[in-house]
Amino acid sequence: MTAPHPEGTGASDAIRLALADAGIAADEVDFVNAHGTGTPLNDSAEAAALRAVFGDRVRSIPVTSTKALIGHLLGSAGAVEAVATVLGLARREVHPMPDDGTFDPELGLDIVLGAPRRLPRAGAAISTSLAFGGANAVLVFATGGTP
Repeated sequence: MTAPHPEGTGASDAIRLALADAGIAADEVDFVNAHGTGTPLNDSAEAAALRAVFGDRVRSIPVTSTKALIGHLLGSAGAVEAVATVLGLARREVHPMPDDGTFDPELGLDIVLGAPRRLPRAGAAISTSLAFGGANAVLVFATGGTP
C-alpha cells in the first residue's frame, strides 16, 4: 500500500493527464517541484515517471523538492509546494535542495542543489504530490508566456 509502482506508472499517468488538462506540452515545462520524499522507493519511482513523460529531456529540466528544505507536511505538503512552485515561476528561479551529497545520480535528473537556479524561461512548471495507495495529484502552473 505504501510502496509506489517501481516504474512510476501511476505518477506518469497523473503528470500526462495534468499536462493535457492544462493544454501544456511536456516540452513547455521549465522545472519540476517533485514530491521527492528522499526515500529510495519513492524517488526512483518518481524519477522513472519523469523519464517516461519527458524522455531524454528530463536530464535538462531542473528538479527540486520543497520537502528537502522543510520536511514532509503530510496533508498540507501539496499546498506549500504549490506556493513554492508559483513563486519559482514568478521569480524565474528554482529553489535548491541542501547539497549534502546524498542524492542518487542513478535517478538521471537535473537536481538543483546548493544555490537557486535561474531559469532562462519561466513559462510552466509542475508540482507532484504522490500519496499512499496511488492517490496522485499533479498541478500545472503557467505564466501565460515567457516574461
